[in-house]
Amino acid sequence: MAAASQPEGLPELIDLCDRLGQARVLVVGDAMLDRFVRGKVERISPEAPIPVLSVTEESDMPGGAGNVVRNLAALGVAAGFVAATGDDAPGQALAELLAAAPGVTARLVVEPGRPTTLKTRFIAGHNHLLRTDRETLAPIASATAQGLLAQLEALAPDYPVFMVSDYGKGVLTPEVLAGTMALAKALGARVVVDPKGADFSRYRGASVVTPNRAELAAATGMRLTDEASYAAAARRVIDVCGADAVCVTRSEEGLSLFFADGSARHIRAESADVFDVSGAGDTLAAILCAGLSLGAPLSLCARLANIGAGVVIRKVGTAVAHPDELRRGVLSRAGAGGDDKVVSRERLLERVALWRSQGLRVGFTNGCFDLLHPGHALMLARTRELCDRLVVGVNTDDSVRRLKGPSRPVQNEQARAGMLASLSPVDAVTLFGEDTPLELIRAVRPDVLAKGGDYTLETVVGADVVQAYGGRVALIDLEPAASTTDIINRILRSSEKRETPDGSA
Repeated sequence: MAAASQPEGLPELIDLCDRLGQARVLVVGDAMLDRFVRGKVERISPEAPIPVLSVTEESDMPGGAGNVVRNLAALGVAAGFVAATGDDAPGQALAELLAAAPGVTARLVVEPGRPTTLKTRFIAGHNHLLRTDRETLAPIASATAQGLLAQLEALAPDYPVFMVSDYGKGVLTPEVLAGTMALAKALGARVVVDPKGADFSRYRGASVVTPNRAELAAATGMRLTDEASYAAAARRVIDVCGADAVCVTRSEEGLSLFFADGSARHIRAESADVFDVSGAGDTLAAILCAGLSLGAPLSLCARLANIGAGVVIRKVGTAVAHPDELRRGVLSRAGAGGDDKVVSRERLLERVALWRSQGLRVGFTNGCFDLLHPGHALMLARTRELCDRLVVGVNTDDSVRRLKGPSRPVQNEQARAGMLASLSPVDAVTLFGEDTPLELIRAVRPDVLAKGGDYTLETVVGADVVQAYGGRVALIDLEPAASTTDIINRILRSSEKRETPDGSA
């Protein structure tokens, strides 16, 4: 395959990554609500040979085109969203989730009597037991289509790129698509289409079309057996849609860009352990659109989007890529990746979910760790022997001051977290600003909660929570070792002894 140009370098990718927060993208498409029902299976039903799921948790998130918006919000992109829902509880839940998403302006047109698409997944541990879909594929009413176009017209001037996210649920009727393309043309906006179905002529006027290889084959009726067949199929889509380019996602083979001028470029897949491909296409589309809205070349946007997709397939469930993860992915490709143990709470919970999907036991301990000493190292090493992965919660500077007084901490929170991350028994470090780690423990739900032997079971914060769901609380017997306070006091006494009578050192 001929290459359009030499691969862009690290500075261009980093610059684009760092500017994503300035991007503005308007999404129109099929909104859904994704519901996850999680629990444990410990018995088989006496009524039929099926597992009984004891539900422990239920959660909702935007799905379909809403997941593109969710990805944009995670990147700090200003996202507009125009879609249709029903006048039902899932539609209301979706509206509330979007209203709470940072940087998102959602305009949902309600069609009375139409069910909001609801996909419910029942999960035991890391095993999916069942998915149920509640939806209609019927086209939206003409009045609803007119309402969508009115909302689109009101929002459109603020967005240089439109994303058409088609899941085939009846929202993107010929009327809606034609109106969207006409509006984009009038405003000079670019349109990126994630297509569905075999008739790509519906998307005439698109700037970029992003089919996967199955969709490309279905739309062109061609067998994709070699690079020449991919190029021919892409050429047909470019001609049908009048597009500037086609971006074909090819799963483990990466993605290919085919341009209207006949040039092409292949971007290899990110080499990684794949845990879940759910939503990777939405992540890729979101990053691609965000980059284009900043005026970046399509090939550069595609490279960054490919890295973002590589981030989310390492996670469990329908995940998103965050700016720090994307930047780290860019640096990793250049061999410049750094330690990634210090993470936010949100990122920590994603990592814990991944570990659990692998059947790993998660341990947790916490503290101020102001001056790291052998007692700390011994306690962490012994705790790590009880679990497969160890999470350490560290009090923020403000939290330490409330607990220890205005003269503490001696080291700031970044230094304390970084020192802990350098220890081999520690797998993740996260900061918490509360006086106790109780909320963090409830979020992580560790299999093992550990504290030093100077505690009792009654004084360990969160012990009752962990024991209630069957976890273990471990008190680690330690050899006598000085505390941080002892070390500070010895330093002060030593300093005082070295002073001369006149007060000089």
